[in-house]
Amino acid sequence: MASGGVWVFRKDGVMELERQQGGAAATGRSRKALVYVPANETMRTLPALERRLGSLGWERYYEDRAVVQLHRRDGGHDLIHLPRDFAAGLRSIHMYDVVVKNRGYFRVVDL
Repeated sequence: MASGGVWVFRKDGVMELERQQGGAAATGRSRKALVYVPANETMRTLPALERRLGSLGWERYYEDRAVVQLHRRDGGHDLIHLPRDFAAGLRSIHMYDVVVKNRGYFRVVDL
């Protein structure tokens, strides 16, 4: 059986699985936060994140009870999927999606 791990971005932009035998990463209890770099602001709510993304050209595209999708106003094909229940539903995969599509503006940090 494979051990757990954490997906991390290397400085060259490549994402890789960092394997760990014990600790928070292996048990799935690693806590992460999404930070808006220019203001060093931790994104704690969906409206706060939408406000920052809106200033970067993102707007709501679709929403339902569980999910909010954002797309670029300039007609790009990228979508960002976010859970409506931000506090309970935001996962690392959502955070890294925001980071990858907005390089230099967001980063994921360990709490």
